[in-house]
Amino acid sequence: MSITSSYSALDLAGSFRLTSPTVSDIDLPITLPGDVHQSLLTADRIPDPYFGENEKTVMWVNETAWSVERSFSASATDIDGYLTLTLAEVDCIANIRLNGEVVAKTDNSFVRNDIDVTGKVRIGDNTLRIEFDIAPDVAKARSDAHPFPIPFTKNYQTNGLKGIHMNFIRKAACHAGWDWGICLMPIGVYGTMSLRKSRLARQESVQVDQAHGSNSVELQIKTRLFAFAHGEVELEHTIDGQTITDKLVVQKGENVFTHNVTIHNPKLWWPSGQGEQPLYPLVTNLDGEKTTRQIGLRKLEWIVEKDEIDHSFKCRINGRDITMMGANWIPADAIPSRITPAVIRDLLESAKGANMNMLRIWGGGQYEADYFYELCDELGILIWHDFMFACMSYPSDRPFLESVRTEITQQVRRLSHHACIALWCGDNEVIGSLSWYPETKADPGRYIANYDRLNSMLGNIVEDEDPVRRFWPSSPSLGYLDFSDGWHSDTRGDLHYWDVWHSAKAFEAYRTVHPRFASEFGFQSFTSMNVIETFAEEKDRNPSSPVMEMHQRNDGGNARILETMTRYFRFPRDFDQMVFLSQIQQGLAMKTAIEYWRSTKPRCMGTLYWQINDIWPVASWSSLDYGGQWKLLQYMAKRFFFAVNVVAVPQKAEVRTNSRGLPVQGDLPDTIVLKGINDTANEISVSLEVRAVKVGGGDRVVFSGNCAIGPDAAIPLTEVPMNEIAEDEFLFFSWRDANGNLLGENDFFPKAYKAYDIVPANVSASWSDRDGKPVLTLESDKPALFTTATVDIPGYFSDNAVTLLPGRKTELVFNPRHGRSVTSAELATSLKVRNLSETF
Repeated sequence: MSITSSYSALDLAGSFRLTSPTVSDIDLPITLPGDVHQSLLTADRIPDPYFGENEKTVMWVNETAWSVERSFSASATDIDGYLTLTLAEVDCIANIRLNGEVVAKTDNSFVRNDIDVTGKVRIGDNTLRIEFDIAPDVAKARSDAHPFPIPFTKNYQTNGLKGIHMNFIRKAACHAGWDWGICLMPIGVYGTMSLRKSRLARQESVQVDQAHGSNSVELQIKTRLFAFAHGEVELEHTIDGQTITDKLVVQKGENVFTHNVTIHNPKLWWPSGQGEQPLYPLVTNLDGEKTTRQIGLRKLEWIVEKDEIDHSFKCRINGRDITMMGANWIPADAIPSRITPAVIRDLLESAKGANMNMLRIWGGGQYEADYFYELCDELGILIWHDFMFACMSYPSDRPFLESVRTEITQQVRRLSHHACIALWCGDNEVIGSLSWYPETKADPGRYIANYDRLNSMLGNIVEDEDPVRRFWPSSPSLGYLDFSDGWHSDTRGDLHYWDVWHSAKAFEAYRTVHPRFASEFGFQSFTSMNVIETFAEEKDRNPSSPVMEMHQRNDGGNARILETMTRYFRFPRDFDQMVFLSQIQQGLAMKTAIEYWRSTKPRCMGTLYWQINDIWPVASWSSLDYGGQWKLLQYMAKRFFFAVNVVAVPQKAEVRTNSRGLPVQGDLPDTIVLKGINDTANEISVSLEVRAVKVGGGDRVVFSGNCAIGPDAAIPLTEVPMNEIAEDEFLFFSWRDANGNLLGENDFFPKAYKAYDIVPANVSASWSDRDGKPVLTLESDKPALFTTATVDIPGYFSDNAVTLLPGRKTELVFNPRHGRSVTSAELATSLKVRNLSETF
């Protein structure tokens, strides 16, 4: 049976007119989906808000009411049926007018508005108009009217600009600035804009639950329809060569239908690095309204159960406990118009390129567009998904809860079919924030009850709508209805460990905690020099200049970067070297934490550092610059996230620390244990060679041998007593597989780099082309630490920030970004190679 198409959709995206009731001289084109800031930028009505201190200059935009309007033409055929005006992600308080009539009022940017406009669209010309209120004013009015105070987050860093009660409106919290973000408060529409014609009913959602057998997967396909009246519809699902067609009787309102299909000999979906990512297209057809979803078949469980330590916290996929390795994700740009599929693909491919298999979508940002999750399915990147609440309490009155109920229900129904969705998390640090503010500390009982009303509702929605996935109440959290400290308890749940950054503890302090799953921790660096040049004139390139401080949103952040630098390195000679050195130490911080925590497997089964990307050009914790360029941390992440790895773990019989948690000056480990980590399903044999290398040149082998590492295991391979390492020596070790292929290299310095008399190294570079890709070959006459190659053409090398030893060649393959091809001759003209000795 074939279904007769009676469905059509009129795309309403495109050019609108932008006006303001209070700014008479603005009448500009605006492209929607899009935002007001981008329209004003295109028309030269505002300066680039990312340059210098222009953020202050453009604040009037978010303090202004705006309207957008367009006309569209409809034919008799277009309106011969039931009509739905669909507007998704209207940001955020707005009246929707169709031909002058208010057909809807929106106040939640995270929902899809499906507005019944049957009989309201005319043959011929029609007008769609959206009138945006001033969101900060609405938020403040709601806050003022609330029966008790609910403080907004202290994380807003708006450089003296007025505070905004973002907890009273449903909009990305970081739009108001964060401790890494600019305060723009964008206005616009970012999602679907269409007029949909249905014969009788429209699709609302299609969800797919999986039940895995020994050699088959049973899919339960739950289709939710909205019917405008009583009647009969035709529904069809096609997947894996099988078609289910059904004639269904619908009642006015919401209807839910369930169909089952079995896939035999399924091709299983695995996270990146663990297998393939086959996807099965599921095509749904309702009276001609066709939608397609890509289904990855995998069984995913979170194992939270009592063990000899306390409780485990790990992700089991297709029967294997797999270590999660990755980072936290924030919105890709502060100007929403600039977030495109190409931008997202570039960032996600960089995540996969650094051996990540999980990203955490952080609760102060946004639910991403469909294509984001489709790309994650394709690339094998799992998603820990916070709901959009962060770092502050929220109201729990009925209107707020009802708005959130619609939001969460829609989002879970929209996204639950994706293989990439691993976990729904209630919020980011909202439990912890109860102890941050005078108001919440003075009346904890009230605010805990207020929190639980919202959080329990979130958990109940997940239980009802997506019962196969775990709901985790908060991040960090120790578990169900546990409101205790998730920042410092490391025996269960997930951990946010921030003492190294916020309390200025030594990197070595990471080895004093032993998390089950480290979901947030980080260390800042300056953004790369070529990015700084896009927002700071030469006169402003000083860490304490107003412009550089404007592009540092964490209180005291620049000072903390420099203070740490003096702890581990000799102070650099100029600003450019300081920027370079800041990225080295950022990478070292994360390397110290993640290598150690991975070595404790199976105790620790996840490390997601803060953060992978930036929302604008800024000093931050990111490993990718704004625009997607790889910082040194991203390269180091590729190495410390190797599935088969060898790491150095210093051990001391007694570790002494001072009052700031720093190791006592001069204290050194007694021995260095080399641990092998195997995150694959098979036992692997590695050939390990460990050398003691003098910083001025010369080395000796201190261990060489074959070592077997069992599947999904971390075990000691050998150890080097500290008394066998000379004052001017460090350890350099490499490991190969059974066929002699190099799997990885690593090094370990027992002392701070500043304690060594590192000598200048002469590094030579030569280019060649191999298999259509440029290859850079580096050689050095002395040990050259953190040797880094950069070019002007967007792309990244196969490795970087590497240790070069005399007599050994190191080859770096260049991978251009954005799908372009490039030759070595094009790259050679802008090549720059630097190393640590140049900063001394």
